[in-house]
This record gives sequence, C-alpha cells and structure tokens, in this order.
Amino acid sequence: MVDEAKTRAYYDDFSAKYEARRGQNVPRGYHDLLDHLESETVERYGRHKDVLEVGCGTGLILERIRHFAAHAEGIDLSPGMLEKARARGLTVREGSATALPYEDESFDVTCSFKVLAHVPEIEKALAEMARVTRPSGYVIAEFYNPRSLRGLLRNLGPARKIGREHKESDVLTRFDPPERARALAPPGTTFIASRGVRIFTPTAALVDHRLTGPLLYRAECWAADSIFRGFAGFYIAIYQKDRKAA
Repeated sequence: MVDEAKTRAYYDDFSAKYEARRGQNVPRGYHDLLDHLESETVERYGRHKDVLEVGCGTGLILERIRHFAAHAEGIDLSPGMLEKARARGLTVREGSATALPYEDESFDVTCSFKVLAHVPEIEKALAEMARVTRPSGYVIAEFYNPRSLRGLLRNLGPARKIGREHKESDVLTRFDPPERARALAPPGTTFIASRGVRIFTPTAALVDHRLTGPLLYRAECWAADSIFRGFAGFYIAIYQKDRKAA
C-alpha cells in the first residue's frame, strides 16, 4: 500500500518554497514558460467547459485555467499547497489522485501536470481521471520523459533539496517514454494527441537569463507541437473519453 502520509509531508515541506521562482517572479522565465504551455494545452480542450486539475498544488496553473473555463476546480494531497491555492480564491479540496472525491462524469476536462510521475499506482490515477470525465471529454496527462535533456540530467545529477527536511529522492519519480504514455490510455479512452514541454532547455537558468531567455522561450513555444515533442522533458498525452452508447 502506498504511504500517502509520507508524500503529503514531502509536499507540505515543499510548499514553503514552491513559489520561490514561480508565478510572476520571473515573467516569461522558465516556470512561466511551463505554466503557459500547460495551461494553453488545457485551453484547447477546456475553454468554456468544466475543468478539474488533479494535483493542483498552490494553484498557479489552476489560476490560469479559471480565466477561460466555465468552472475550474482543483484537488491536491497536500494541505500546505492547498492553503496557498485557497488564498488565491480558488475552488480546491484535499484528496488523492487514486480516489478522486467526485461523482462519475463530473467534468469535461480532467488534467494533471508534474504529478503522475510521483504516483506509483499511475494506472489507477488515470482510470480515476477518466471516471470523472464526461463522455467525449478529455483527460490530459503529463509524464516525465526519459528521452530528454531533462531526463538525462535528472538521472545523472544529485537529488536536490526541496524544503527544510526533504530532497527530491524522498518520493518516487517515474519516467515513462512517449510510447508508454500512449499505452497508458485509461480504459474507455483513446489517445488522440500530444504536446511537448521543455525540449531544447538544458537548465532552467537559461530561460530566466535576459539574453538567452527570449530565444529559448520562443523556441520552446514553437517546438511544443513539432516533431521534436517526443524528446520533451514533459510529455503531455491527450486522451478522449468514448461517447456514451445510445
């Protein structure tokens, strides 16, 4: 059985410094680039619709989503993260990705970014996302890709400290290549599309830098839908839920 208490403690610790270089601290910087591409993906399928973000953290992406969605809601395992999300006025609740506290077919789009890579029971989490998605709706899931500059650096480099008491190695981090992400399509869904985030960027500092940043920002936005997306550090798979039989 997965020890969610340890995972919750990890993210509660992380929440204290999670936004140190996120949000508006570095406009058009590395984290702004990721948030922009991820929320833009959701907008393609979720404009004027009901959207759930699984693993919403402090609400940085959810805050963007609520500007184009009819209704945007988030769920997260960490009370520390959710405290910051609520301070933003977002609709969020505490809960697990593998047991979503929602009725069947509650949302048009269900999305998750930088979360599933830390879920051992990933098939169960994806199945839950599909369960709460309406027929013909979409499940948008982001995976850590081993065939990327980021994957190579993460696997070769030391685990970074993320809070006062924890480092990255304290939680599971899984890497699933694009073909595995496509094969993980939850029952009752079909893989229909993909996008890539962080394809050319070796380190975040290069996007934050005033000289190299603008060039990398433009290059990453262009490449997200290109043939290079299979080499992205963050591979986004889009699955469509089957239509309900008449």
